[in-house]
Amino acid sequence: MAYVVDFVNVSTVGLESSPVADALAGLRANEARYFKNKYDHVFTTYPADEATETVDYVSKVLKDEREIAIASPPLEATTFEVDGIRMAYVFYESGLSINVMYTLADAKKRAVGFKLSDGMDVPEELADRFKFARQKSKLAGTIRGSFFVVKGEY
Repeated sequence: MAYVVDFVNVSTVGLESSPVADALAGLRANEARYFKNKYDHVFTTYPADEATETVDYVSKVLKDEREIAIASPPLEATTFEVDGIRMAYVFYESGLSINVMYTLADAKKRAVGFKLSDGMDVPEELADRFKFARQKSKLAGTIRGSFFVVKGEY
């Protein structure tokens, strides 16, 4: 069932099994606020078992580009297009959020972004490969993030 993410009244709906559910809900709300403010897009997520195409797409990009397989189970996912950019998000039980930003016309702006919820450890599969910068968020506390540029065609 679809969940329209509310960034005013943050909810853990769909994320309850995460040990950092409140922080992950804040991170999800932070993304929703960004897309509403920048693109007037309503951020809607789906249970991972209903969004298997999105989960598989993100997994394929990670595997093909960097030989990365995320150990944590996915909880929610979404994919949408705004302003010529295809976005795919997966929110994992560990508190990890991964997005694939893929511009349709310009191959120069294609990347995978990682965001770690406040209170979670860096996942083992990412720890030795990426450095994470910190940013503050009113909705999510401290978010640690990193990214890499996508080189392949997806």
